[in-house]
Amino acid sequence: MRAAVGAVVAMAVAASDAEAITENQMLYLEAWRAVDKAYVDKTFNGVNWFKLRETGLKNDDLDDRETTYEVIRAMLAKLDDPFTRFLEPEKYSSVTEQTMKADVSGVGIEMGFDDDKKIIVVAPTPGGPASEAGVKAKDLIYAVDGAPTVDKSLYEVAEELQGPQGSKVTLSVDRGGKQSDIVVQRKRYTVVPVTSTTCDVGENKKIGYVKLSAFNQVSGAKTKEALKALKAEGVNSYVLDLRNNVGGLFPGALEIAKALMNEGTIVYIADSSGERDVFEADRSALDADTPLRLLVNKGTASASEVLAGALRDNNRATILGETTFGKGLIQTLVPLSDGSAVSVTVAQYRTPLGTNINKVGIVPDKPLPLNDAGEDAVPANADDFCAYARTAPDLFL
Repeated sequence: MRAAVGAVVAMAVAASDAEAITENQMLYLEAWRAVDKAYVDKTFNGVNWFKLRETGLKNDDLDDRETTYEVIRAMLAKLDDPFTRFLEPEKYSSVTEQTMKADVSGVGIEMGFDDDKKIIVVAPTPGGPASEAGVKAKDLIYAVDGAPTVDKSLYEVAEELQGPQGSKVTLSVDRGGKQSDIVVQRKRYTVVPVTSTTCDVGENKKIGYVKLSAFNQVSGAKTKEALKALKAEGVNSYVLDLRNNVGGLFPGALEIAKALMNEGTIVYIADSSGERDVFEADRSALDADTPLRLLVNKGTASASEVLAGALRDNNRATILGETTFGKGLIQTLVPLSDGSAVSVTVAQYRTPLGTNINKVGIVPDKPLPLNDAGEDAVPANADDFCAYARTAPDLFL
């Protein structure tokens, strides 16, 4: 009897172990399938993706959750894509929670990777703590509070930047080969996506200035409200300022493009097999004729580049400034059964003329004037912009 009980216990333990292994194997398969189904590069960076699945299931030790996470990370690393990453449950929860917040607490930085996979500032949030402290677009962040950022994901660095409101964090940055430390105080701030004003520049000429700082849930509607008000005031031209706008919600870019052009392609979204979606203007424009100037810089990225590319390729706007950041890849977050997730690069933006903007950006038609320090001389707030525009109205008319 005692031997029989022992056998039953042993069988129960064996069954329990088998179930645990099966659960981890299923998690590995979920991550593999997320990439297999949607990844933008169907060559998988030259990796035999099916064979990798079999190797992972047969040869890797998936007997505990942390080991399984490591195996998933190793699998994704073979793609050599810094944006296709694994997020543990707590990191995925943090990302989704921050996406849903109306206001933000932190330092206000949008980050990416440069060609050498170093952490680069796409742009600081206008009016945010990092911007006020002097962080600039294209700064390389090589350490946070002395901890190197090399080989870390964007999510890991973002987590290091978080902290209690009022606390300080030191960013070690490289700007054009010159290294320095910038101390940023974390605080809660609100992003105002759209501001606008009418600039009377003399000789009965008016310029309608719209500063678009981000694409969120209200950006499209607020921009259209601004355009309507400026049109009612009889402006002779619009200036849409996209400098340091790192993008955000893609539908906002579509909505604004449709408000400024009646016909033509806005953007193509393509995966490795070619064109997947085409977005077109629908003859619902508020104003498709008044001259339009777009202001861009190296902090103009993603959805902002979609908007700039649409208006430029359809001959609707003249672009002034410097070459934009060049973020043309689209990621999606695929949740897994244990609360973790995989961020997968699924497609890329292409302008109406078929240009892939990733790592290239939008090249402006003309540069903006520079000050004595070699920086953009055109102010990025409504009152100061109007004062400047009165000194050089022909640039914006």
